Amino acid sequence: MLLQLIQLVLLLRHGVCSTVSSKPPSHPVELTSLVNLFIGTETGANGGSGGNAFPGSAIPHAMAKVKLTSSLNFTSAQVGIDVDIAPRQAGYISLDGHITGILYSISLLHDEGTGGNTDGGYGNFPLFPLTNCTFGSCPVQLNNRKLSRVPNTDAASPGYFTSTLTNDVKIETTSTRRAGLIKFTYQNHTSSPNYIVVDLTNDLQRSFQGGELQYSPQTGRVMLGGTYLQSYGPSNYTVYACYDIPSAASISQNANSLYGTYINANITDRSTTLSFPYQQASSPINFEGGLLIKVLPDSSNAVVARFGVSFLSSERACENAENEIPSVQHSHQQSAQWDWNSVQGASQGLWEDVLQRIQIDTTKENSTIVELLYSSLYRSALVPANLTGENPYWSNQYPFFDALFCSWDTFRTVHPMLSILSPKEWANIVNAYVDGWRHTGIKGYVQGGSDGMPVLGDFAVKYGKYASKLGVPIEDLWQALVDTAENTPPDWYTIGRQNTAWKLFGYIPTDYDDPLSTGLETREASRSLEYALGDFAVRQAAVALNKPTETIEKYAQRAMNFVNVWDPNVTSDGFTGFAQKKLPNGTFVYTDPVDCSPLDTVGHSCARGTDNNVGFYESSSWEYSFFAPQSMATVIELMGGAQTFVNRVEHYFDKGYFLAGNEPGFQMPWNYHYANRPDLSAKRVRTVVFENFNTGIGGLPGNDDSGAMAALLLFHILGLYPVPSSDQLLIGSPLVSKYTVANDFFNTKTTVRVDGFDPTGVQVSPPNSSRILVESVTINGVISPSRCWISFEDLVTRSSEIVIKVTNNIQDAMGCGTGKTALPDSLATGGFKL
Repeated sequence: MLLQLIQLVLLLRHGVCSTVSSKPPSHPVELTSLVNLFIGTETGANGGSGGNAFPGSAIPHAMAKVKLTSSLNFTSAQVGIDVDIAPRQAGYISLDGHITGILYSISLLHDEGTGGNTDGGYGNFPLFPLTNCTFGSCPVQLNNRKLSRVPNTDAASPGYFTSTLTNDVKIETTSTRRAGLIKFTYQNHTSSPNYIVVDLTNDLQRSFQGGELQYSPQTGRVMLGGTYLQSYGPSNYTVYACYDIPSAASISQNANSLYGTYINANITDRSTTLSFPYQQASSPINFEGGLLIKVLPDSSNAVVARFGVSFLSSERACENAENEIPSVQHSHQQSAQWDWNSVQGASQGLWEDVLQRIQIDTTKENSTIVELLYSSLYRSALVPANLTGENPYWSNQYPFFDALFCSWDTFRTVHPMLSILSPKEWANIVNAYVDGWRHTGIKGYVQGGSDGMPVLGDFAVKYGKYASKLGVPIEDLWQALVDTAENTPPDWYTIGRQNTAWKLFGYIPTDYDDPLSTGLETREASRSLEYALGDFAVRQAAVALNKPTETIEKYAQRAMNFVNVWDPNVTSDGFTGFAQKKLPNGTFVYTDPVDCSPLDTVGHSCARGTDNNVGFYESSSWEYSFFAPQSMATVIELMGGAQTFVNRVEHYFDKGYFLAGNEPGFQMPWNYHYANRPDLSAKRVRTVVFENFNTGIGGLPGNDDSGAMAALLLFHILGLYPVPSSDQLLIGSPLVSKYTVANDFFNTKTTVRVDGFDPTGVQVSPPNSSRILVESVTINGVISPSRCWISFEDLVTRSSEIVIKVTNNIQDAMGCGTGKTALPDSLATGGFKL
């Protein structure tokens, strides 16, 4: 059974058979106790941060996730309470002075930290506990049954969530990958009739398009299936569930009014089936339906329901529940029960395993940084969702992961973090991208470019020579990259790229009638910049996989095409030269660089639709003009040299163009490195961290975006930043004195120690006396020629000791070093040779 296998894996990993270490963990406390699941759960309304974070019980990259929620976006099965507050994209909203905390129900599918429909998506197959009502008059409809949460009763830890409703029903949840348990404790209701509503039709968007429910009174099993509309994108999806609910009906058939289906407020006594024919998305079914069951709480006044989810069938959902949470029958019990402690303990154990991959002295380091580090590591491992064995689209032999529509966000931080800490899991996710190419194209709903390309390029660079051991067909990965770089799909708006125009012009033109594509002609300038980075990923893979020289040079040249949208004549705030849209005849189309920035007073559309007339996606030309990590030396030259570049970065921050939640700006605090000023990066990273992140419910500066913000904060804390599709990591001054990262593929542990670490530097504006400037970087006793970057090999592929010596003397920390390789690489200066 799955629980026993999980426990065995944990025993082998943590016990004497461990290949990484035969010693028990050195940390004095369980790391799961340091995770704050409520960071970023503030509402996005009325100026709130709106992190849309997921504070429920889950296992890493699970299909089933449990949470309190106000809505949901889908990618994995996640259970939680749905709150009647919008915006509520990822579900849960914390109670505070502005939130009423009204609850709709407890549903099974949610996502972590995404945008999309403000009402959320998914939220399928809700349960809701009722008490103090008669069978025929119970408020089964959504708006009639909703209740408030009792303040200060929300609590969560990895593997567990609880809250209490104002009807004195306590809710608890825990989960495995495709199944879980929900417990209702009917406090102070020992003599009242108690019920559970099983809701078929109400997802969070109210987008139900058809489905059915079947109930077996003899066993207490409810089987459901329905079709709903996604919260992000035009498609619908069909999902299934299975509930096993110990009920009065499964114990006794001698009385009426024990169960019945309902349509709107009309309950049909002892009815066991409900069916709604499929309707088109434009006309979702506008009435409600489900099942009302009378339940008999146990001696502790609790009812525990087991659930399973599936994207294949309700029968498969039941199998998932039975396999992952087997029944335990005791002679004194009237019905089968499940081992709650084993499920919760196994989930917590898996999280402990993930968290141990970064080890620090939790008693020594700054307590806020400790909490931020482990809470971020937790969130960065929530998605994408492991749907292996549950692929509803095609039959395949490879792992299948969903929730890849945030690839534009996650390729920058989440995937590089997985490459360091979790290569085996990452290889499975990479396989899902490649398998997507085999059937539809590299997966990932197109936002900037084909955003899975940097992920595959990154894997080829770091693990290409080990791909067979990790189960990734590396030639298929290569072909996926080449096909995506060369071919134009029928609709590049959803998958792929507008390569017809890209190869013809060397940029994506505006006002161009593409003969081979049907995608919307928007985001032309930013797509040109992102396409160039995609071709850099192909170039990097070609080098790593020993492809012909002409192939390497071809994609290297295309990776430099970002210069084709650089207009040297545009001026803003006294700085000259900005990325701009461009017509097919080569004429630039002016966009004010301020448009779509935080200082935009007009309110331009910066999304994907036809109303985006600025040419940039979710960001401004002020920000995107810095975006060419494959050749920042070229950007510096275009902007007028190193000093002007530094001045421009300073102005970008000081004027207010920076928005910490904007993905194209993730690298900005580190850009001083490329102009030979790592001392300024050390100061700016601290300002960004402490002005934008904290341990409160408003602790995220916007959407967590499938863990992208979480992984970004992790890198900042560790004093690292990954260069996409490369083996280089920018290195700086960490916010902890020492940490160890473990890699279970290479069986390595690397310790990074800060020599001269100064606690006074762990704040938003350290005093000049604080030692936060990097004086030298030593790797295994040898001083590195650069104090601005290290290689992936140094950090991961061999056990190393890296010592970062820090100082407060600017003269000792000036510049990246004196050698030819001191500055981080750029294509234009011959870098990235691998």
